[in-house]
Amino acid sequence: MRQTRFVILGLVLALAVATGILIYQSRSSSNEADNGPVVVTQTKTRQPTDPASTPDTSGDPATSEPGTSGPASTDPATSDPATTDGSETSVVNPPDGRAPTNLPMKKLKKGQKPPQFIIFSFDGAGNSEKLNSFMDTAATTDSRFTGFLTGLYMLTDDKATDYTGPGRNPGESSVGFGGDATEVQQRVTDWNRMWAAGNEMGTHYNGHFCGGSGDAWTQADWTSELDQAFKFVDDYKALDDLPDAQTMKFTSADVKGGRTPCLEGVSDENFPNMAAVWKAHNMTYDTSKPAPYNGIFWPKMLDGIWEFYMPYVYSPSFKGMVTAMDYNFWVKFNGGAEEPDTAPQLRKIVQETYEYMYDQAYNGNRAPILIANHLNNWNGNSFNPAALAFMKETCGKKDTYCTTYQDVIAWMELQDPAVLKDLQDAYPVAEQAPTG
Repeated sequence: MRQTRFVILGLVLALAVATGILIYQSRSSSNEADNGPVVVTQTKTRQPTDPASTPDTSGDPATSEPGTSGPASTDPATSDPATTDGSETSVVNPPDGRAPTNLPMKKLKKGQKPPQFIIFSFDGAGNSEKLNSFMDTAATTDSRFTGFLTGLYMLTDDKATDYTGPGRNPGESSVGFGGDATEVQQRVTDWNRMWAAGNEMGTHYNGHFCGGSGDAWTQADWTSELDQAFKFVDDYKALDDLPDAQTMKFTSADVKGGRTPCLEGVSDENFPNMAAVWKAHNMTYDTSKPAPYNGIFWPKMLDGIWEFYMPYVYSPSFKGMVTAMDYNFWVKFNGGAEEPDTAPQLRKIVQETYEYMYDQAYNGNRAPILIANHLNNWNGNSFNPAALAFMKETCGKKDTYCTTYQDVIAWMELQDPAVLKDLQDAYPVAEQAPTG
């Protein structure tokens, strides 16, 4: 019955499109130019399960806070590679002592329940104190997460003109640059620690220009943006005149996916061009595209790219639907107003929403749960404590693995096609308010 409902749903959704207007405000981080708030608008389409429902007014923020306070930490001990029992793949220790995958790379039998994957990701990934806090917590359960790096955080402020965004002046950015040499080198220390522990590095591109900028960019524009992001990672020592600084342990060749600023450039019309750019850069996945229907469901291949759609889910604490991303929670809560006194209330709502998503997926289709965050202090630091608490209480539970996009892809590609199709065809969970 549920399978039939899903097929019918797909036919209905092809005919019904609801339009939401996303309004958000750029808020300066410690590394941004003090240009004051920038208000932008963005229009997207969504196909909700219930044609009568409309998405909340929400969006991806125009900033990720770099921040560099916090101590450097030593790498956690690496775990032993997974063993094989005839049905698992062998896992070889990566070079330089990098921790191997934490997933059991095992083929499912038809009808067998998959593990429950949770993928924590952080846009910008520039705040040292918060990164180290998540790394410390993840290490206690051999968990992993993904950092989507903003390339400009590798450029010291005095080298800002080495970057030119499409249609912009040299040195122009909506999120600032990397600060001074000490800040950039601290960031490299943090990212090297992340990499050694088996976490994933993806891209959040560079200038974070919103208001439709990314939607208007051509294939050549996106190529330039990604080329520059890769260059900032690979050549930061030369670009910043830091010949004696430590070497980054990962390179652009290790970047296989990312999230576009403000979720722009990934409309149905633009997606084929974006896919061509990604494939030309040897990237295999994206997690920017708003979901075409409600709920949590398994990733799909789109134009040769694995798409981990941004989920639009029901939240009992909100008593409504919301895009499962920190900024969207904020807009849903109070329109994105800075009200630090409400932080305890909002933290509770966010954590309860994550817990509901987990309960629905774990006891349902076991689709990967995406926890999409920024390392920020919005609304009195409402979001990172909630994500950290959820990580502490959930990662390491039975059949549950907090891991990376690349490792989930490796697991999916290991499965027999018919088994994977069954997972992808399963009905979404958390797609509407419970009935009865």
